[in-house]
Amino acid sequence: MLCVASALMGNPELLLLDEPTIGLSPVVIDAMAEQIQRLKTEGMSILIAEQNIKFAMELGSRFYIIDTGEVRFHGTLDELSSNDFVMRTYLAV
Repeated sequence: MLCVASALMGNPELLLLDEPTIGLSPVVIDAMAEQIQRLKTEGMSILIAEQNIKFAMELGSRFYIIDTGEVRFHGTLDELSSNDFVMRTYLAV
């Protein structure tokens, strides 16, 4: 959380987050999601690499599934949600 706050102090146009929810409590994850949503609303571009699919699906507009270095899927939330193969194979949903 401190790293995210520190990165935002420079007023970036793009925020890169790698596994921002790892090790955080559900309450903190919810608070982080709210702040990320606020930043998106203000026009900031955000790229999140995340294994917490619930968190990613709440915030994302475009999704990329990468497996062994190859993009296996890319698309919108609706495309992702309706792709049973991708959901079962890569997201265990």
